[in-house]
Amino acid sequence: MTNAIHVKDLKKTFKTHKREHGLFNAVKSLVKRQYQIKHALKGVSFDIKEGEIVGFIGPNGAGKSTTIKALSGVLYPTSGTVNVLGYVPWRDRVKYVANIGVVFGQKPQLHWDLPPLDSYWLNKDVYDIPDVAFRKRLSYMTRLLDVEEIVQTPTRDLSLGERMKCKIIAALLHNPKLVFLDEPSIGLDVVAKDKLRDFILEVNKKYKTTFIITTHDMGDIERLCERIIIINHGIIVYDGPIAKIKKDYLTHKHLDVKFNKQTKKFKFKGCKVMMQDDYELRLELDTKKQTVKNVVNHLITNFDVADILVQDPPIEEIIQKIYKEKQK
Repeated sequence: MTNAIHVKDLKKTFKTHKREHGLFNAVKSLVKRQYQIKHALKGVSFDIKEGEIVGFIGPNGAGKSTTIKALSGVLYPTSGTVNVLGYVPWRDRVKYVANIGVVFGQKPQLHWDLPPLDSYWLNKDVYDIPDVAFRKRLSYMTRLLDVEEIVQTPTRDLSLGERMKCKIIAALLHNPKLVFLDEPSIGLDVVAKDKLRDFILEVNKKYKTTFIITTHDMGDIERLCERIIIINHGIIVYDGPIAKIKKDYLTHKHLDVKFNKQTKKFKFKGCKVMMQDDYELRLELDTKKQTVKNVVNHLITNFDVADILVQDPPIEEIIQKIYKEKQK
């Protein structure tokens, strides 16, 4: 299997100026400025094979967006080597963009006052998609995401989740070899998230499309990716199987419990009570000592439970653990 992406020692620095607040300092900065250099990327290297679905994650300001912008061709790096699908993205941009699809979070990619369907037909002409292939892919994708009616509604009248699904279709209609997805499940309910994840897996399987997914939702990562790349402070701190992350770092779960009536003090093996009052309880569960199933059964059996929410710890918490290990 050949590489879709090859990145070697990618670096990016930004020159910015700083000043203190106030009118005097604003005027002063016009005459004499204090500059500082920010190292957004400090030598990033990785390879991604054709047909892979890779999670690219990290906290805010870690260098995710800078890397993705360099890979998509909208940002010139300071130094380093980048080869994507046989192109240097920022140098071969005109030819290169026909082979990629991009969905960047809240960025508008559909015409606000028009139905998504009209934007799709415009994209057909922009990318010179043959009529038969266009109609076939459009029918396939709208059916798979259950948006046949939604795509005929003006974009301004769609919910955030509906717009996200329509944007993803727009990014895939020209059958790109590589797709960048930024927070693809944002604004979606649980059922819609499952449909979207199944859709991505189906497109990957059918068309061998390579996906790079940036997200803070561990559900997306666990469902879609066998491999993740974690970046923090401009360096890669982990590149490997998601299974190893789950085994080594996802050793705790957070449980938020609500009760129908005032309840007694909670105590159970493997559980640490983070907060408890008459009607609410927050637990940290050590999954090496106790299973989620046993805790939930204990709660339902011994308490008048109204609701239980089970969550993984924030991705930032996992990243910090890995980063601290790398510093030792």
